[in-house]
Amino acid sequence: MALTSIKTSGDKIEIVNQLLLPHTTEFIEIDTIEQAHDAIKSMKIRGAPAIASLAALTVASHLSRALQADPAPEWLSSPQLLDPYVTAQLDFLYTARPTAVNLGAATRRLKHTLRTGVEQGKDASAIAQDLIQEGREIDAEDVSRNKRMSKWGGEWLIEQVKAKGKSPESLNVMTVCNTGSLATSGYGTALGLITYLHETRKLSRAFFTQSTPYHQGSRLTALELLTLKIPATMLCDSMVGSLFQHNDIHAVGTYNAAVLASRHNIPFIVVAPVSTVDLDIADGTAIPIEQRPALEARLVRGAVYPFTLNAQGVKEQATVMVTPEDLEGVYNPSFDVTPAELISAIVTEKGMAVKADGASGFDLSSIV
Repeated sequence: MALTSIKTSGDKIEIVNQLLLPHTTEFIEIDTIEQAHDAIKSMKIRGAPAIASLAALTVASHLSRALQADPAPEWLSSPQLLDPYVTAQLDFLYTARPTAVNLGAATRRLKHTLRTGVEQGKDASAIAQDLIQEGREIDAEDVSRNKRMSKWGGEWLIEQVKAKGKSPESLNVMTVCNTGSLATSGYGTALGLITYLHETRKLSRAFFTQSTPYHQGSRLTALELLTLKIPATMLCDSMVGSLFQHNDIHAVGTYNAAVLASRHNIPFIVVAPVSTVDLDIADGTAIPIEQRPALEARLVRGAVYPFTLNAQGVKEQATVMVTPEDLEGVYNPSFDVTPAELISAIVTEKGMAVKADGASGFDLSSIV
């Protein structure tokens, strides 16, 4: 049974607090736009597709409840009042993680629905209904999209291994961070590819890095792989080169691994939905990189060991500082950018893209 990042029932939205995983599973109800913003910014929920889904679902729930209110809020009385109100809510949600491309895509998509309704002369209630439908669709389409991407990528990797004269029956794939069900609305992207290989009995073992400072690998990916009963091995972030040197790895992800993968002739695969692809920039150097607070890299949270249970029978957790108290210099970007020349293939829900012979970049026109 796969894990889930978001649960919905009508207008009710709950998210699992990922800061407490894997030792405590706590679902938090999201009742307001402000609560969704806080959950995204504080990384109680993370993963670009999951962030976009939460934002879209929260807007849909907010509008649905407003339509049922008696009396209805004033901003629902006319399209002229609804337009600036909804736009302001979407702009506010976007500020929670402005570098998350999927979040921007979701808010732009909802703004387009809003503008279209206004231009067509619909009344405020009809426009709100359109926004509710669109917001819920943004979430619903994620799972099927992820399964398509995972199949595309998995089958491509199998063919690549066959072309090298090797057996595709026992593949070893390394992943980083967390890109599974907890980072999406279900199944996952890069971790979805691993899940697909496991389901088709082509996977020997998944390898994953700890992914400090949030330990998304050791906390979240580890939990997902255990839940799915996928054979897996965790490694320290600094030991990727050693893994490649001493093991037969068939595919990997992330920049640090990409440099080493190139050295060891291991395919580097990007699995991402179309909403993640930003066609407005020329290359990855224009991608803004969020710098997270320095304190996050200085703290570690986990269950107290040996385990101690509180009065509710839940494992006690604690946050500890692992650096000197007066440390000031901390470099803590939220992600890195892998240059196109180090990428072997890019997968979206529309298919695969590989570089033409001698090309340094990709033609993405067929997959976006």
